Amino acid sequence: MPRRVFVLLFALLLCAHPHASRAGDTYDLDALGVPKFVRVNYSDLAKISQISKFRSSAGHDYSDSVEKCRSMKHYFMTPDATAAISAPVAGTVTRLDDDFVGKQVWITSDLQPAFTFIIFHINLAKPLVLGERIAEGQNLGTHIGRQTFSDIAVGVNTPTPGASWRLVSYFDTLTDAAFAAYQARGIATRGQFIF
Repeated sequence: MPRRVFVLLFALLLCAHPHASRAGDTYDLDALGVPKFVRVNYSDLAKISQISKFRSSAGHDYSDSVEKCRSMKHYFMTPDATAAISAPVAGTVTRLDDDFVGKQVWITSDLQPAFTFIIFHINLAKPLVLGERIAEGQNLGTHIGRQTFSDIAVGVNTPTPGASWRLVSYFDTLTDAAFAAYQARGIATRGQFIF
């Protein structure tokens, strides 16, 4: 099958299924809690002055299939166009969108395939295509610039009827070693980033 046809079919499949994890891959958050498996901080922390809390009123409504009227992602403020953006996990590009500035990239994790990391407002270092393999820590590009904040969301496909798409805090997915970078900057616990 020619590559162009394959990419088109894959894009149509994603449009039919709004959440980008591979079909059938689920994770029971209620029974198992959020696994700490992310070893790479996606953003250049030297460029960050503030981070919004999960479930804050920052930005716009970004909710899941259980909660409403919340911003269930984190805004990293105020990176400039030199702030590097890296893949937090090894995985597959399962969705690409044009944001109002920059690109939005969805990466479905290899290690936890029910988990998809959504990074907003990237000035890509090189074009990406659906289905492309991404390495942990791979440079994706830079933040688009000071006209907006950098944001990250983590979506989870769950087996629970009526609650199949859940959003969790990026900070809950970080290993203790990855979270240590925030502790070194005065954050004592992950809960400080979560309402």
